[in-house]
Amino acid sequence: MEDWKTYKLKDVCTKIGSGATPRGGKDAYLAEGISLIRSQNVLDFEFSIDGLAFISDEQSRQLSNVCVEENDILLNITGDSVARVCQVPDAILPARVNQHVAIIRTNGETLLPELLKYYLLNPSFKSFMLGRASAGATRNALTKGMIEEFEITVPERIEEQKAIAKILSSLDDKIELNRRMNATLEAMARALFKAWFVDFEPVHANQENRPSTSASPEIANLFPNEFENGIPKGWEQKPLNQIFEVNPLRSIGKGKIAKYLDMASVPTYGHRVTGVIDRGFSSGMKFKNGDTLLARITPCLENGKTAFVDFLKDGEIGWGSTEFIVLRPKNGMPEYFAYLLCRNEDFRNFAIQSMTGTSGRQRVQVDSLGKYSLSVPPSASSIGEKFGSVLNPVIAKIRQNSEEMSCLAEIRDSLLPRLISGSIKVVF
Repeated sequence: MEDWKTYKLKDVCTKIGSGATPRGGKDAYLAEGISLIRSQNVLDFEFSIDGLAFISDEQSRQLSNVCVEENDILLNITGDSVARVCQVPDAILPARVNQHVAIIRTNGETLLPELLKYYLLNPSFKSFMLGRASAGATRNALTKGMIEEFEITVPERIEEQKAIAKILSSLDDKIELNRRMNATLEAMARALFKAWFVDFEPVHANQENRPSTSASPEIANLFPNEFENGIPKGWEQKPLNQIFEVNPLRSIGKGKIAKYLDMASVPTYGHRVTGVIDRGFSSGMKFKNGDTLLARITPCLENGKTAFVDFLKDGEIGWGSTEFIVLRPKNGMPEYFAYLLCRNEDFRNFAIQSMTGTSGRQRVQVDSLGKYSLSVPPSASSIGEKFGSVLNPVIAKIRQNSEEMSCLAEIRDSLLPRLISGSIKVVF
């Protein structure tokens, strides 16, 4: 490694700094405008658009000193998400950052931004940052001065840096492609759910004697051609607890090692979970493949935390937070029906409005949620079965993509420390 050199970030970066929250806080955010990046948007390896805030041109001018540029590295510097790292995507520019996120901009000549991203994500350096962040007397924090003094050892030749970054980026690009594909597939499934069970599009099509835009002619013929009391004729308006098993009884022996899912590992969008571990059972909600997990506590419910369980072995029981509500369809409706309901805006708004408790710890009560009503077809109509037959290939592809993403991430995580340390030599 004679051709590798150690630098302090302050010597190879043209910008290190964080921003501020505009005056007025959340009330000042807009539906569109200049992107304001917050800590919730910065995940390890990837940028999340969930909850991306927007500010006006005037507010952005007040934060002109923290203007995000193409290829900038974003580093969370406070709180529980401290030391999370990603690179800004071009699609959200122009952008600013608030006080919880630091911009790190390399000079591009001595240090490649992509290589810096992976260097900061290297587990050993991540541990170093977490140690520095926890050294303070109060909350976890990394200061501008700390970041400037970070020392990194990288190849002097920029071509070698590019070669290392290219190997890791190729894996990340495939992961991102699969993530986007899954988002598209899930959006299709959600649109179909809304068309059939909320908007009743095939019924309207039959009533108007036109082809359905959401169902094949064969399936559209299973729907009635008129409404009665505001719902498709022959359908029933039923409360949630008659359509789904709510928190069904499952058994795990005390102390038995089983798959455990905490709330932090549940996504706000999409059903792919992360961080499932083996852990001895103590107390919590129990689930199996095909169940849907809905967060019932603030702010997790408002943030959209929901998961579809497809990560266990057949017959295996997992467990997780007591703040989950477990739903499973009955009466012939496909398993994914519950997940799509929990992603439906009307249902989520009902759940949020039914929360009780103090402002800081509000929860949805099962009895309150059970009063939510939904129009469903009679089981003899086979509409539920047809819905499942349309969905099953979509769900199978989502699962296949997710499994491939996990495999690619394991390969990347295995290669990363070896490439960054120089223990694997690259050809360039």
